[in-house]
Amino acid sequence: MASGVEKLRAMRRQAQLGGGEKRIEAQHAKGKLTARERVLRLLDDGSFEEYDMFKQHRCTNFGLEQQQFLGDGVVTGSGTIDGRLVFVFSQDFTVLGGSLSETYAEKICKVMDMAMKMGAPLIGLNDSGGARIQEGIESLAAYAEIFQRNVMASGVIPQLSAVMGPCAGGAVYSPALTDVIIMVKKTSTMFVTGPKVVKAVTGEELSDEDLGGAMVHVAKSGVVHYAAEDEEECLVLLRKLLSYLPQNNLEEPPLLPCRDPYDRECPVLDSIIPDSPSKAYDMKELILEIVDEHEFLEQQRYFAPNIITGFARMNGRSVGIVANQPSYLAGVLDINASNKAARFVRLCDAFNVPILTLVDVPGFLPGSAQEYGGIIRHGAKLLYAYCEATVPKITLITRKAYGGAYDVMSSKHIRGDINYAWPSAEIAVMGAKGAVQVLHAREAAQAEDPAAFLAQKEKEYTESFANPYVAAGRGYVDDIIIPSRTRFRLIRALEMCSSKKDGNPPKKHGNIPL
Repeated sequence: MASGVEKLRAMRRQAQLGGGEKRIEAQHAKGKLTARERVLRLLDDGSFEEYDMFKQHRCTNFGLEQQQFLGDGVVTGSGTIDGRLVFVFSQDFTVLGGSLSETYAEKICKVMDMAMKMGAPLIGLNDSGGARIQEGIESLAAYAEIFQRNVMASGVIPQLSAVMGPCAGGAVYSPALTDVIIMVKKTSTMFVTGPKVVKAVTGEELSDEDLGGAMVHVAKSGVVHYAAEDEEECLVLLRKLLSYLPQNNLEEPPLLPCRDPYDRECPVLDSIIPDSPSKAYDMKELILEIVDEHEFLEQQRYFAPNIITGFARMNGRSVGIVANQPSYLAGVLDINASNKAARFVRLCDAFNVPILTLVDVPGFLPGSAQEYGGIIRHGAKLLYAYCEATVPKITLITRKAYGGAYDVMSSKHIRGDINYAWPSAEIAVMGAKGAVQVLHAREAAQAEDPAAFLAQKEKEYTESFANPYVAAGRGYVDDIIIPSRTRFRLIRALEMCSSKKDGNPPKKHGNIPL
């Protein structure tokens, strides 16, 4: 018995070395942790339970049988984060470049299946050179097994991905199918085809970083939600994100104790809206004023900054915030903003996170580039997401809410539960200047002083329509609130809606305009 125990301990020590000391040193030299180090730092101390530590590949092609490593290049198991169960897989670049084999994928699929059965989040730590070429079609089939599970788990359990090294070819589609992706600056990349193939096909010469680095995907493509400065920040972000999400779609997000008074006054908000309707202000200042402890976890900060998305708490309750940003493109909705916000709304709705929408939107961005790019289709995605969402939806109009953009931004007409406005709100088909030019063009042409005539009509239009009172008179706005009392009123609305029950007609699924 003693010899058997010693053999087990020796094999465990061997498995924990992955590809060996030299490859571990090389990993550290790149500023990267090993697969096992990442898992242990991500999870609560002492909580990790590893599975399939002794699994090995079965391939005999190209002499691969001579390269056997216990665990076969991926660390899998379960543990806890803040005491809550999670499942995790962590790809080990020290073993054959982290390349995926059939048995490697079997290990990942096992924890994915377990996560679904137990109703617990799944976290993938990606650091892989892609498919193991020696295994050919078996490796490709293995990827597809993972993709299928990603789709089946979507909207059932939270799926978070961290790209902490290379991620290329078919490997990128598993993270792309998950709810949130984090990349690490300077050490991680994502692309379907690498720089060599790109050069051969298109003639472009690009580095790995320029083609698929963290800032490329967080600012240009919109594929990635966060770019961490280093691996430690990446792991902290994963833990933070989970604190806002439930274990699964049948549970509620954690409700945490709150030391920030729910009725705290925010006097700075009484003067945050500029006197001039064309002057910008920073919507993030408003958000930080009203949320608990002034803490806001913004998502996709560098992509489509004309709209803000992210998580916060209000009186301890998790809330997803969608807000127009007047300080960038006047907060207009364009293709990228519509896609960004629609995806976030659907994430919140899937996992029972109430949605707070802060509106200051002059409309959709005009121009041929937007029309040719499909702004109608992409704008419809955001409309679809809000219409479909059944979680509590609280809306506050701070200033402009013009045209179709008013409808889209969680208006009362698309099942907004509580819709508030500030006295500064302007709710109309369009701005006063544009409306007057349409309505009174012929009269202005015949007037002695067209400019003075239009100015007078603009003033009349503003007094009659560019205010919240017409909408309030129709019941489209539930109340016009004092800005300094915004935190208190929004929290009361969220509390009131906490028992909300709503649904959609029975169907296989809708046909969102993708």
